[in-house]
Amino acid sequence: MSNIAIHGFGRIGRSAMKAALKANLFSPVSVSDIRDIPTLAALFEVDSNYGRWHEPVEATDNGFVIGGRKITYYNTKDALPDWGAMGIDLVIDCTGRATTRAGAQTHLDKGAKRVLVSAASKSKADCDAMILAGINLETYEPDKHHIVSMASCTTNALAPVVKILRENFGIEYGFFNTVHAYTNTQSLTDQPMKDRRDSWAAAENIIPSSSGAAKALVFIWEDLKMTGKAYRVPTRTGSIAEINAVLSRSVTKDEVKEAFIKAAKTDALKGVMGVLTDEWTSARIVGDPHSSIIDVPLIDVIGGNLVSVAAWYDNEMGYATRLAEMAAFMTK
Repeated sequence: MSNIAIHGFGRIGRSAMKAALKANLFSPVSVSDIRDIPTLAALFEVDSNYGRWHEPVEATDNGFVIGGRKITYYNTKDALPDWGAMGIDLVIDCTGRATTRAGAQTHLDKGAKRVLVSAASKSKADCDAMILAGINLETYEPDKHHIVSMASCTTNALAPVVKILRENFGIEYGFFNTVHAYTNTQSLTDQPMKDRRDSWAAAENIIPSSSGAAKALVFIWEDLKMTGKAYRVPTRTGSIAEINAVLSRSVTKDEVKEAFIKAAKTDALKGVMGVLTDEWTSARIVGDPHSSIIDVPLIDVIGGNLVSVAAWYDNEMGYATRLAEMAAFMTK
């Protein structure tokens, strides 16, 4: 059994551990953060988005006992643990601060063999590889890729759409928009923030925001001509991303629909990309483990080669599930 540590026990760190335990992928050797154990245990046990964990959760003097599994906790306010002494094969960094090579390298310097970053690295030079399940998993090279970025939740939602459109019809260029649940980067009440638009109350406003997904998609497909933006809206979790692209040839709406329905059944995308053939809203996909869920009735074509495809995604649990699966894959 590989030794995996989760560093950063916020929304994504807790969700990744739940996904790992639920699917029996792994039980982390340790969890690290800067908060107190009882509070973190309580946040794991009862979640506003996903309800109560189905097993007993106990806070101890040095960690947690979850369904009988003992998990050590390290407070990293002053320093990282000695990963080497612990025999850690992989650190899943969920702090959001490992997006530069220097930030991720600290784990390797402390003895970890590999680092999986739960965010898009700032540049290609800041990671050894950007790997997404269902997209380019076969490019992972264990001997070379010690710092792996899994990009963002939005990138993981958009990538299957890009992949299917490129492989079946070709993409000349396009735009995307994501209507995204609010996050911790925003403010609960009106107050000055670093990003001016984030200064207004997250639960009361539609807030335009930038998206790093465009840059991350180009990391994977260097010739892709696509950019986009995000709109944060007052939902707790559950988002939808829409790509509007000019294709390389004329298509019909039914042809595009069939391409996605067929692709969802392939081994590469099974469990990664799903399809919805009925009419739903965001409540339907809360807790759904897919990275990208194609809303088939929303697919549209105009002018022969201008296509619109929308994909739902639980921006927390969908992404965290891929993160847990990737960690297990990297440590096989």
